[in-house]
Amino acid sequence: MLRGLFQKDSNHREARAEGYVVPDSSRCLQCGICSYNCPIDIDVRRYAWLGKPVQNSQCLTCGECIIRCPRGALRFERTNLFVEA
Repeated sequence: MLRGLFQKDSNHREARAEGYVVPDSSRCLQCGICSYNCPIDIDVRRYAWLGKPVQNSQCLTCGECIIRCPRGALRFERTNLFVEA
C-alpha cells in the first residue's frame, strides 16, 4: 500500500520537473485566480486566454495555479524541453 503512495508522489515530482502548465481555454472563465496565486506573478490567465502553455522560464511549476483553479482548466503536461539533442 505505501509503495503505491510513494510511486504516485514520484510521478507528480517528475511531471513538475519535466513539464509545464497547459490551459484548457474552453473551461477557463478568466477569473484570474490562477494569476493571483502565482508566487512569482506570472499572468497565467493571459496564457489561458491565448490557449498557450505557460512557457515562462521563471515558472517554478509549483502547481499553485492548477490547485487554485475552480474550473480545473489547468494541468501539467510533460515536455522534452530539458532532453539533450
